[in-house]
Amino acid sequence: MKNSFLSKKKRAWVSIFALAIFVSNMSLYAQEKPRLFVLTDIGGDPDDQMSMVRLLTYSNQIDIEGLVATEVKDAVNPDRIYQIVDAYGEVRENLELHEPGFPKAEYLKKTISKSIPIGGMAGVGEGKDSEGSELLIKAVDKIDARPLWVNVWGGPSVLAQALYKVKATRSKSELAKFVAKIRVYAISDQDDSGPWIRTEFPELFYIVTPGANAGGGFHHGTWIGIGGDKFHGRFGGADFELVTNEWLERNIREKGPLGKMYPHWEFMMEGDTPAFLFLVNNGLNSPGNPNWGGWGGRYEYYLPKTEKWFYQPETHPIWTNADDEVLGNDGQWHETNQATIWRWREAYQNDFAARMDWTIKSYDKANHPPVVKLETPTYIKAKKGERVDLSAVGTTDPDGDLLSYEWFCYEEPGTRGMSNSRSGVKHDIIGFDKQKAWLHVKNSRVMPPGTGTMHIILAVTDNGSPRLTRYERVIIDVIE
Repeated sequence: MKNSFLSKKKRAWVSIFALAIFVSNMSLYAQEKPRLFVLTDIGGDPDDQMSMVRLLTYSNQIDIEGLVATEVKDAVNPDRIYQIVDAYGEVRENLELHEPGFPKAEYLKKTISKSIPIGGMAGVGEGKDSEGSELLIKAVDKIDARPLWVNVWGGPSVLAQALYKVKATRSKSELAKFVAKIRVYAISDQDDSGPWIRTEFPELFYIVTPGANAGGGFHHGTWIGIGGDKFHGRFGGADFELVTNEWLERNIREKGPLGKMYPHWEFMMEGDTPAFLFLVNNGLNSPGNPNWGGWGGRYEYYLPKTEKWFYQPETHPIWTNADDEVLGNDGQWHETNQATIWRWREAYQNDFAARMDWTIKSYDKANHPPVVKLETPTYIKAKKGERVDLSAVGTTDPDGDLLSYEWFCYEEPGTRGMSNSRSGVKHDIIGFDKQKAWLHVKNSRVMPPGTGTMHIILAVTDNGSPRLTRYERVIIDVIE
């Protein structure tokens, strides 16, 4: 989606709405783990197995409530999930040396389930219930104020069947309450049940790049930015060396029992990973605000234009593709939806490598992320021309490593009419590489007028091996 005036106006209204939600729930996201239910067509392309390995290294930050094997080539393969969880069980105690809260393998095995071996809408309807769809209904019905994130790594027929049954057996108000508790992040449309869900349940919170692979839909997916430079995405600007089989061999596969469960990729690395990387507690991600951007990408809420690779036209707005403009490692500017993920690649790959170290190394032999302490308020009102001071004094590193700082304006999530990175008004942050920094809120000469929000990101990176980064976000609300 190009940055026309109309799209910026639309983005402004969506961002204002999302800002109100975020501010009212800021403490909630800071303190509580997200709940996660995974639908995976594991056993086909090896990328699902790769993503499952990475997910388990973050299982202390996410409450996993379902790992459901869904249909692939008329079969389901929950045994693959059990094998990975068994390997995780061998290293869990070592993971606990580094961060607390990793669930026991015995608990995770109780969350493993399966669908019927029929995919798409052929697997939805009367008599099509499965262990997986029943477990999903139970998870949504659980008394818990937190929403349930449903990751769709393959086809979403399990989710479709759960919604079908609830609609058929409950009142309209009960159905509405059920739908309101679900948050979906789908990796494109891998069968026809996704479009059906979005048509039948328009109130459902749904993140997706619509479209089937057969029509070229995967080429347009935001999720391709995780590592699809040479296959579906065919884009430049990112460091491809960080997602090669050779890098993964050294940094992931050679590291203990869990690393051995990580296969070589055939087409690209971990196409499903953005769906849960979006939930990792790194100080940047904000699950309730997909348009704010983070390791899982950035999405905006609008009705997408029908493309030839869609199963059917979309009938209402969804959270879908958004562009970021990023200076690539080739020295060129790239403005694409995939850039909303690959711009963070060094950080998320180093983070995974460090967590794999945790599976085999003692605390003193591994690296751990910095602890960012933001003295500046996370939400600041300021007038044009005012000075805004920024401070991260008190930020520490658990290993005593030296820290580097980078304050920058992440322009795309903001609602304020500004410039792009190449021309016009640019907000230089004085002391951008120090603990303390400041900026003057400059007048904006572009449309819409110069009020609205600006997102200032602080990235703190240690000098350990591998180098690890954590973030904080400051929102400056520019008023008249």
